[in-house]
Amino acid sequence: MTHDYKRNGTTTLFAALELAEGKLIGTCMPRHRHQEWIKFLKLVDEETPPAVDLHLVVDNYNTYRLHYLRH
Repeated sequence: MTHDYKRNGTTTLFAALELAEGKLIGTCMPRHRHQEWIKFLKLVDEETPPAVDLHLVVDNYNTYRLHYLRH
């Protein structure tokens, strides 16, 4: 990315799914930087009871390359 890169109206969706109860924690942010990722992690922390252990599976949200797993 260059210093003058423009997103032209796109947004970044951050979402977390709590599987046991099907609860979704999500937010959209106008930027796509590590600062927004940290804000999202803090939101997940706030929305999750302190006694619950969190296990995160994260993606680097790289939109231009797909990785396939073969078994």
